[in-house]
Amino acid sequence: MAAIILMACNSEAQKTNISVAEFEKVITEQKVQLLDVRTAEEYESGYIKNSLQADWNIKEQFKQRVKALDKNIPVYTYCLSGARSGAAVRWLNENGYKAFNMEGGIKSWNKANKTLEQNTKGPQMTMAAFLQQIPTDKTVLVDFGAKWCPPCKAMDVVLKELEQTHGSQFLLLKIDGAAQTDLVKEMNIEEFPTFIIYKAGKAVWKKEGLVEKQTFIKQL
Repeated sequence: MAAIILMACNSEAQKTNISVAEFEKVITEQKVQLLDVRTAEEYESGYIKNSLQADWNIKEQFKQRVKALDKNIPVYTYCLSGARSGAAVRWLNENGYKAFNMEGGIKSWNKANKTLEQNTKGPQMTMAAFLQQIPTDKTVLVDFGAKWCPPCKAMDVVLKELEQTHGSQFLLLKIDGAAQTDLVKEMNIEEFPTFIIYKAGKAVWKKEGLVEKQTFIKQL
């Protein structure tokens, strides 16, 4: 019985663990969601193009961020060596996603001489420069987000619809929180996305994470 269980577990692992070559082929040729489950610092040191990020070691953050993933689209994960992403894949598959893990992680990716992307941070925006972008005669919706943030990507669709239906009522200002780290720290932004509504130049409403369109309409 123990041997049968072990064989079944090994078979299941083989289904979800794939080689670097197969991983690269799939994420290049098919519609997938690519998820880096390393820390934010590891991600910034170099990531696979188009990757979203959710730290597996911070369980609440991980669960909150993957809520924004589409369960109808496969999720391809990786970490540094494959251990964290392997655990993440098991959790994802147990919770209704179809997930796969890159064997060996970034270490194997680098060994195969595959390329990684890196963010280059430009000049930091000061608080004064930020406030200059908030006109006092208009309602302004500020979106602090990051391109690697799964909820941010999901909210882009909501914001686009909001602009189409109520664009005359407000001005949308998007801030790259991953690049503007000084401003994020000064404004105590702890999670992406964070939305702030300004009226008459004053902040009147703030919300983190996923927000329904009707909530925006009510607050605007």
